Amino acid sequence: MSAVRIGWDIGGAHVKAARVIDGQVSGVVQVACPLWQGLDRLDAAVAEVLSVLGEAPQHAITMTGEMTDLFASRADGVAGIAQRMRTRLRGDIALYAGRAGWAAVESAHAHADDIASANWLATAAWIATRLPQALLADIGSTTSDLIVIDGGVATASRTDADRLISGELVYAGVVRTPLMALASAIEFRGRRHRLMAEYFATSADVWRLLGELPDHADQYPAADGGAKTPEACARRLARMIGRDLDEGSMDDWRALAAAFANAQLGALVDACRGLPGMRTLAADAPVVCAGAGRFVAARLARALGRPTLALGELLRELAPDCADDATTCAPAVAVALLATDAG
Repeated sequence: MSAVRIGWDIGGAHVKAARVIDGQVSGVVQVACPLWQGLDRLDAAVAEVLSVLGEAPQHAITMTGEMTDLFASRADGVAGIAQRMRTRLRGDIALYAGRAGWAAVESAHAHADDIASANWLATAAWIATRLPQALLADIGSTTSDLIVIDGGVATASRTDADRLISGELVYAGVVRTPLMALASAIEFRGRRHRLMAEYFATSADVWRLLGELPDHADQYPAADGGAKTPEACARRLARMIGRDLDEGSMDDWRALAAAFANAQLGALVDACRGLPGMRTLAADAPVVCAGAGRFVAARLARALGRPTLALGELLRELAPDCADDATTCAPAVAVALLATDAG
């Protein structure tokens, strides 16, 4: 009988899932899930995933959604998500608990510290089974995970707080990040402008205007609820510096977008300087590029002077028909493969 499993990555803004059959990734899907609006949003997202991937007798789950303000604490969030998934899924469920291994739904609250926001560790742990040394750069819609692999996952970090301190977690993604989080001031036409601390534009506007953001990567409304055309993106960027669209050409606004892109890249480069294990990482160890923003990870590799390796290349034999989607949804794929290897 074939071993069939779905790996789940339950985030605060998206649900990602991968179907694995006998160690081969047969399908990957990502759906929007504004979890902060209620657990019914998770219900809808799970139903949508299952309508695409089908049911499975086994499930492996990792999560970051426990951080949303829907829950009073991370432990409550872990337990709440686990119990909700129990009601939505048929078959056996294993919760990824990082270095502690796997946990049952019934013990989710007791193992919350290990389960909470461990999706990055699943990805890094799987890559460590394929490469002796690497720097994982998983650039998502909201955050960036920067993890050194050196004979294993080279960090003692367990929590988001640990990783915010170490630089392994940077709250800068390619879709949902408010631009005021990337810089306090930006240059436009040779003059430094302090930014308006308003939710006028996001990183999606930057990367879309630069022509690098795939349409399918952005599943949320724009900051103003408006269109996602180049002109609309430019209009939102202009507001960040107190200007209107007609105060510059499209080339001007693309130059402003490039300045924001450089600010985001600079934050990632700065974070890499102090990463646990970075100083002993061989110069030729590649940057493994993953996530919806893997094109930013490739920029990071160039800035660090390191070779680039798309996660899809490592997954090519295991996911021949969906390596690109698997790269975007790396933790869901990784947790499914780890669970398969664990038996």
